[in-house]
Parts: sequence; structure tokens; C-alpha cells
Amino acid sequence: MTASQDDGRRAISHYARIRQRIVNGQAGPGTVLIPSALSAEYNVSRTPVREALIRLEQDGLVEQATRGYVVRTRTPEEILQICEARIALESTIVQAAAMRRTELDLARLVHVHESAADTTDPAELRNLNSEWHVMLREAGHNPTIAELMDRLDAQLKTYDAHTSSATDLPDNLDQILTEHAGILEAVRHGDASAARDRMIAHQSRTRDLRLGALARSARGTA
Repeated sequence: MTASQDDGRRAISHYARIRQRIVNGQAGPGTVLIPSALSAEYNVSRTPVREALIRLEQDGLVEQATRGYVVRTRTPEEILQICEARIALESTIVQAAAMRRTELDLARLVHVHESAADTTDPAELRNLNSEWHVMLREAGHNPTIAELMDRLDAQLKTYDAHTSSATDLPDNLDQILTEHAGILEAVRHGDASAARDRMIAHQSRTRDLRLGALARSARGTA
């Protein structure tokens, strides 16, 4: 392996590490990320760290600042725009899933949904619900939409980790399972129109809860 190839491999690895730090809330909006400090922490040269940060900037998670990079802070209007883009993309991919899903795709969706229905752990339920959406996108067999949605998910999770979201309440988690069941049934029967309509309703409700939580968080810090 050449030095250039090794730097590229390290950049990918550190991209994943820094991205996870941002998405899980360890580095919230406004956090300064200094390449020299990160390279010292990871015991690597600055080159792969800098390349990782450039990629994260392309993902919309960080932006350049005087001392390096800063985790991007978005306005409520920008959060709304991200939510609207997710609704448009996910309603399209669920239509595709209803028409293109294989029996293996369906089996995976059913397995994850049943696992979510069986758990009593809210954290595990959230993770399984997220996994279910990823499986649904894979069932749509459109990698371009799946990649775009992965970026949008990361941008929203940056904020979800720092708001006391109503999406975590038991009643909402139960409602999510009910809505997922309806979407799954439409996909199972190849009903693209019903799958699209149910996804729009599901994501619109989640959008409203997320924006409400963001507004309450803003009032609490005012």
C-alpha cells in the first residue's frame, strides 16, 4: 500500500469517527473541531483528518471557521427545509420499494419491524426504527436517493441529540410502530400509492414533532 493509499484509508476511518461524534451529540452545533487537536488525539498526521473534515463539510455537517472547522448550526427554517426534502425523497423511495422489493427485502423489513414491536427499551426501539427506514430505502433499489437521505438523516440527528424531543415519548414510539405497520402492509401488497401517502403522513407528523421540540429548546435557552 502506498503512502497516498494509506492516507486515503485513514481519512475514511476518521471521517466515520468524527461523523459519529457529531451525530450522537458529543460534538453539538457550534463545536469547534481543530485539525491539529484531532490529529494529536488520533495519533495521525493532519492530512487524513483534514480530508475527513472536508468530506464532512460536503455532507453539510461542518463549515470552515477561523480555527479550523465548526459543527454547523442551522436555523429553524433550515431544519424545516431538511424535513421537507426528506419527505419528498422518502415518499419517492417507498413507492419504488412497493414496486421493486424482493422477497428478501420484505423478510428483512418484517424482521426489523417485529423486533421493534417486541422490545421495551426506548433506545433500542429508536435504533430499530431507524434501521427499518434504512432497510426500506434499500428495498427501493435507488442508491442515489438512499445516499442523499443518509446525509439528511445525519444533519437532523445533530439536532435531535440536543433537544428534549417529543419523538421519544412512549405514545409517539407506539404511533411510529403503527404507522410503520401500515407502510409495510402497502409495500407487501405492491400498493405504491398507499405506501407513498402513508409515508408522507408519517414523516409529516414526525416533522411537526421535531420542529415543536426545537422551538421549545430555543425558548428554554432564551
